[in-house]
Amino acid sequence: MSLLQISEPNQSAKPHEHRYALGIDLGTTHSLVGVVRSGRADVLPFGDSPLLPSVVYYGDKADIPIVGKHALTYNDPKNTIISAKRFMGRSLADIKFSHPYELVGGDNAMPAFVTAQGDKSPVETSAHILAKLYNHAKASLPPDSIQGAVITVPAYFDEAQRQATKDAGASIGLNVLRLLNEPTAAAIAYGLDKSAKTGTYLIYDLGGGTFDVSVLSLKDGVFEVLATGGNSALGGDDIDRLIANFFIKSAGHDPKDVDNAQKSTLANLAKSYKQKLSQRQAVSVDIEINGVPFTTILTNETLTQICEPVIRRTLQNCKQMLTDARLDKTAIDEVVLVGGSTRMPIIKQAVQTFFDKQPLCSINPDEVVALGATRLAHQLINKEDDNLLLLDVTPLSLGLETMGGLTEVIIPRNTPIPVARRQTFTTHTDAQTGMVIHVVQGERETVADCRTLANFTLTGIPPMKAGLARVEVTFAIDANGQLTVSAMETTTKVASKIDVVPSYGLTEEQQEELLKAGFIHAKADKEKRMLIEAKVEAEREILALQSALDEFGDLLDDNEKAKLNEKMTAVKSAIDTAQTVDDKAMLDKAVSELKPLSDNFASVIMNQNVKQALAGTKASDWK
Repeated sequence: MSLLQISEPNQSAKPHEHRYALGIDLGTTHSLVGVVRSGRADVLPFGDSPLLPSVVYYGDKADIPIVGKHALTYNDPKNTIISAKRFMGRSLADIKFSHPYELVGGDNAMPAFVTAQGDKSPVETSAHILAKLYNHAKASLPPDSIQGAVITVPAYFDEAQRQATKDAGASIGLNVLRLLNEPTAAAIAYGLDKSAKTGTYLIYDLGGGTFDVSVLSLKDGVFEVLATGGNSALGGDDIDRLIANFFIKSAGHDPKDVDNAQKSTLANLAKSYKQKLSQRQAVSVDIEINGVPFTTILTNETLTQICEPVIRRTLQNCKQMLTDARLDKTAIDEVVLVGGSTRMPIIKQAVQTFFDKQPLCSINPDEVVALGATRLAHQLINKEDDNLLLLDVTPLSLGLETMGGLTEVIIPRNTPIPVARRQTFTTHTDAQTGMVIHVVQGERETVADCRTLANFTLTGIPPMKAGLARVEVTFAIDANGQLTVSAMETTTKVASKIDVVPSYGLTEEQQEELLKAGFIHAKADKEKRMLIEAKVEAEREILALQSALDEFGDLLDDNEKAKLNEKMTAVKSAIDTAQTVDDKAMLDKAVSELKPLSDNFASVIMNQNVKQALAGTKASDWK
């Protein structure tokens, strides 16, 4: 007996061709893999659940790494790597959260976990999880039929974290078709790209440990992320801890008198009671605290009061994203709920009340991201005519260093990607033949307050007077969020470029801190920038005058030359001492007193050049 592939009418245009692409949600606590078969997107189950725990065991009791549910059975915290995603693309210096692992590596490089099976990087650990998903899919599909995969990443992942994710896929031979932001994947899963020609959507993603919110716009087939943000230290786990503290206080105990081990146990119990309240109005609580039995009734009304701090903070994040997107909440057409914590009725009700509309929550919140990635992967390999264009955004501004240590922003934050921006720069000193391109990320006016991404040098610039050379610098970000910076001198066409792949990345919390610093110090930064720009401009004026004096000083008499040098010295002194806004006023005064003398000198030089140009000609030559 032979088997035939069967599909619904109009669902599979070419049922005889076996071409599949995977949608992978590489999650912090759980991962999923999905595929479109016979026109339907489904996640592939691991036994009785589609969720694969994102856990890898590297203990000496195993010859090879053990991935998934079985890895959790080993009581060996140091060799059982959980939440490797939190370490992806981050430096050792950046990892300040609590963990049980021994890490090795330089402060400015991504570290490795020390295990019984050797040092394992977060990329390698993620690769083992991806391999488990990939091999499971291969076992479920015809041989050699998988063409590639779309892997989802948090919207706040920067270049380093995205590159680390791609590296993990490439290391196991997986063809990574696209990296897709998780909120965009959720919107695709709900078919919002098919619902209308235009629309504005907010994705509310409350997971166990993080909260993400993104505002998306769909117009003429273009899916654009207008703004993205959230809180990397806010999630369902925080609700569990709040409930546990409520139990402790209700029993008459001080939380300080309860040890961490017991708090962890109470938090797990709180989670179970919280889940029961999703189907009931009240549950009976029977627990023990410090050896003393405690019984109470937990209602949804009480749970709402307990959760209020978490809910309030999520809605504050929503308000901020609407502000960043320059929208009012009435402009949101649909709100999509993602993440296991959004199963709580009080969360759904709070979101509905805030936006005054029923949120979309019909798809399993654990599976929605994987399903969206699966749909896009299917579209990419089949080159469907209705393939939507996805425009994500860069989470922080990108720029380079200019004279005085100032940041020149090339691509502002929340700019849709893919994008390419070009800007022209020039030299600062005479006969300058090289230029260092210092690429930075952040919202501050000076590079010292931003984060360095890369440095490279452009050489071969023709020696010219300061300000005459023209160097075009281009910043380009592709659809995967990868940044390439190039520089070219326009007359000789000499060029240099770099793919910006820093060895560590930023967490959402760190990005949020950079944004906050930009807002808090905005006024002081602006004043500081104006002072530095004034100093740089004054220095350029002094350099130009000194060069002119060396070449044309004989055109001035001794008195004129002395006055010019006196005012130049005053400007130099003002440059050296200028540190505040008041000092800038003194610098401006010194420059203004120099200007009439420098203008006069320029006129003398021009007159001399005109005389030389006209020498040996007659008036009749100009008739």
